[in-house]
Amino acid sequence: MSTAMADGRKADTERRRQRVVTAINNAAEKNAPISVSGIARQAGVDRTFLYRHRDLLALIHAAELAPARHDPAGASPVSLASLQTDLANAQARNARLAARNQQLEKRLSELMGEQAWRESGLGAPADIEELQRTITRLEQHNVELTARLEEREAELAAARAANRELTKALNQRT
Repeated sequence: MSTAMADGRKADTERRRQRVVTAINNAAEKNAPISVSGIARQAGVDRTFLYRHRDLLALIHAAELAPARHDPAGASPVSLASLQTDLANAQARNARLAARNQQLEKRLSELMGEQAWRESGLGAPADIEELQRTITRLEQHNVELTARLEEREAELAAARAANRELTKALNQRT
């Protein structure tokens, strides 16, 4: 690109930049609503021009947030600092509510999972302790019955031995 063309482009860009700054100042003096689209329209430039020149975009945003220069009531009841504080408080509250919501969703998920597990029959019954006591009681009863059975088997074996001896003694007499 030739230097004459480059110089022409720079001059054109500078004229556009100057029109944007003038449009921002005019809107601020008239207390007109300030927006990127409105300033671009007023300055006769494309919005992409503003987005390519971040410094101009920052000027527009600063002018949007600045209090009105000619406030008929004398002083603005809402300052930039109070609006920023309100915004920070709202964002903090949103963060707290989002965390609480996430906590409640997790708890609900756990409870629904436990309920589904119980209803499916795959989960452990709720009265596990009662079942453990029943198992222990039945095992003790089983041990007692086994001991009685062994005692009775011993008595039966003794009775059979006594019966054999008596039968043998009776058979020898005859």
